[in-house]
Amino acid sequence: MKSLQLTVENSLPHDWQRATLVGRVWLPGTSGGPAVVVVRDGEVIDCTAHFSTLSLLLETPSPLQTVRETRGTSLGTLQALLANSGEQRDPAQPYLLAPADLQVIKAAGVTFAASMIERVIEEKAGGDALRAEHIRALVQEVIGDNLRDLRPGSPEAMRLKQVLIEQNMWSQYLEVGIGPDAEIFTKAPILAAVGSGNTIGVHPGSSWNNPEPEVVLAVDSQGRIHGATLGNDVNLRDFEGRSALLLSKAKDNNASCALGPFIRLFDEHFSLDDVRRCEVTLRVEGQDGYVLNGNSSMSQISRDPADLAQQTLNANHQYPDGFVLFLGTLFAPTDDRDQPGQGFTHKEGDVVSISSPALGALHNRVTGSDQAAPWAFGVGALMKNLAQRGVLGQA
Repeated sequence: MKSLQLTVENSLPHDWQRATLVGRVWLPGTSGGPAVVVVRDGEVIDCTAHFSTLSLLLETPSPLQTVRETRGTSLGTLQALLANSGEQRDPAQPYLLAPADLQVIKAAGVTFAASMIERVIEEKAGGDALRAEHIRALVQEVIGDNLRDLRPGSPEAMRLKQVLIEQNMWSQYLEVGIGPDAEIFTKAPILAAVGSGNTIGVHPGSSWNNPEPEVVLAVDSQGRIHGATLGNDVNLRDFEGRSALLLSKAKDNNASCALGPFIRLFDEHFSLDDVRRCEVTLRVEGQDGYVLNGNSSMSQISRDPADLAQQTLNANHQYPDGFVLFLGTLFAPTDDRDQPGQGFTHKEGDVVSISSPALGALHNRVTGSDQAAPWAFGVGALMKNLAQRGVLGQA
């Protein structure tokens, strides 16, 4: 099996030399632990002495200015860090972590018309991939392309809702897709996300699942959006299709959330408008020679990213350490991988690559959530580690 390798060429934004990139790495040794880093002139700069967590850095009045003014210690070249973040990892050298620590990991669902229709199909099929093909044809016949230009919560959306109710095609997924309220859920616990180069976990009881390539916003406690990264919202279609009440089991399993490689901060070269125009590409390569290519165009999102952030944090819900927010995906694979009518599902050893020119690429290999490295470093371990290193509370 070919090992997963990370390089500057296959991992960083196309214009990385001018991008403002922040993230987290693991420092080895008895006095090691997670470090907050900034990429500067091809070097990885440790800023943990100034900011013990990435969330604290993003809480400063101007994270961009803070990053540009903060001095730190070089951990070596970016190329060396990436090379040691793949599967041939030397634990005695630094390696990448997911670029989120105390931020809550949130996700918006059903934000694209195409994936919205697939959620309806999952529900009508009861999570049975064999029934999905027939139901897909029925749903497409009734709904067609009526959702693509519809503004959620608009009078037009409410009229379509009434029509679909009359035709027995209304769904809880259409409610959050075209209704006034977005679906916002917690994707994973704090510190549970894995970074680029790590394995991602799929529940062993699932036989119909897929990756979800998404743009992820970095938002502070005041609701200010400071940047973006890439994410894989690993999804179990059969679990959620059986019942929407199984959403947490379909979404939140060991190693089922990947983020990275870095957060790109907004600056004169990258803004929220660039996020709105992002083209996200997915590639799945199986050990059996199977290849799946897909894409998700942010220009087709039904709800604006700023609106999704506002629906997450407002007078009704606060996040004192900020949050990261998956924005949803257009991608919903329907092509058969093995048997006709069974659609796509992951196999052990699949390599998933999610990329976008402005954000770089996130690479992970698939395994069972019971086979991935157990999540063992939580908030308590982080606080203890930072205290032992004498950097707890640095900001």
